[in-house]
Amino acid sequence: MQALIGTGVALVTPFKVDFSVDTEALKRIVNFSIDGGIEYLVVMGTTAENATLSSNEKELVIKTVIEANNNRLPLVLGVGGNNTMEIVEELKTRDLSAFVAILSVSPYYNKPTQEGIYQHFKAIAQASPIPVILYNVPGRTGSNMLPSTVLRLANDFKNVVGIKEAAGDIVQAMQLLKNKPSDFLVISGDDMIALPMVLAGGAGVISVIGQGFPKEFSEMIRLGLNRKVDEAFKYQYLLSDSIDMIFEQGNPAGIKQVFLSQGISENVVRLPLVKVDDSLAERLDLFVKKINTLA
Repeated sequence: MQALIGTGVALVTPFKVDFSVDTEALKRIVNFSIDGGIEYLVVMGTTAENATLSSNEKELVIKTVIEANNNRLPLVLGVGGNNTMEIVEELKTRDLSAFVAILSVSPYYNKPTQEGIYQHFKAIAQASPIPVILYNVPGRTGSNMLPSTVLRLANDFKNVVGIKEAAGDIVQAMQLLKNKPSDFLVISGDDMIALPMVLAGGAGVISVIGQGFPKEFSEMIRLGLNRKVDEAFKYQYLLSDSIDMIFEQGNPAGIKQVFLSQGISENVVRLPLVKVDDSLAERLDLFVKKINTLA
């Protein structure tokens, strides 16, 4: 899918100081990402804190992003979980006309076998009216979706079009890249190794830092895709400290602090998450100022 080549961003859900959803800030984040050169937007990913949003709040976020985007960029919707039947039911009943694909995380907490993971995604692939991007993030799910399982799904279901690979393991990513079907997209889910994955044959990234520094990060990925290696690594090393910092005390607390430093939204997260401490906030603020002086 050409629409999913390059940089996508996993959008945060900004909150006001009273912890309600800040739709105006969300519109600003969407526009900031688009103006910065991002290729597509991902709604209701883990970074959106969807685990602590009510059903009505999720619908509000989805509606706000669709309206703010105004058909400018392709949209991907996060539809996943550890209750297979519930996901299948949602796919059968939800209006997905605004989205080019769904992003579906490997089941968390249950810790299924590889066969269980395969059967989970088989059910999703058979139910989904639009393409499916698998999402492997062992650090959150407690289990690793092995390349053999991913490749089995890619070969068995035409609408399983790619994977967001966030194991943080470049060797595992290279196994996928080496053996995948020609049109299957291997998308980095790890900002720090997104460029190396692209240079090894990856399709791009679904990023967290990309919404904070969209111009610089999306340009890095485009340079990588165009094999302009030296130019791309200049951006890698410019941004690498910020990538470490935004995940240092949890996601999305770090990226929300970046948005506060940029005057885009408040740094408010919902429990059990807490905002970054003063030391990290100061370091992120200094980094934002540094980037702004280079712009």
